[in-house]
Amino acid sequence: MVYWFICFLFEDCNCIEEHQDDYPKHQFSGTSIYRPLTATIQFLVILNAVFFLLYGFQALHSRRMIEEFNRFGLTDTQRKLTGGLQIAGSAGLLTGFVYPLIGLLASAGFTAMMFLGFIVRIKIKDSFVQSAPALFFMLINAWLTIAFYELLK
Repeated sequence: MVYWFICFLFEDCNCIEEHQDDYPKHQFSGTSIYRPLTATIQFLVILNAVFFLLYGFQALHSRRMIEEFNRFGLTDTQRKLTGGLQIAGSAGLLTGFVYPLIGLLASAGFTAMMFLGFIVRIKIKDSFVQSAPALFFMLINAWLTIAFYELLK
């Protein structure tokens, strides 16, 4: 076990892959608990999930976010839907560590959501600085989508 942990820390894929069959299987899915996501990708998944969880709760409850969505020209229903999808997507990203398909769907959904967010910001003539976070998160989630897709191959 210590050997596998050291391999994981140093991302020595060869030593991990040699012992992949030795990893325990998930009791429900039967898939190996081993996940070949790099530490960088794992960090981005967790950080992304936290950011979207916080933003989702803000979209549902914050007065400032209600005003922002009004400025975007979006309805109260769209704001609540966005907040709910962000909370669900955060859970989906974290679930992706065990079920990569769920992580793939969540990150692809966030990629699409941030693309639309970027388009809305361009449409309302926000500056690049105001629009940059949507573009940044779109690119991160596109990268995560590719990483989760690679797990399914």
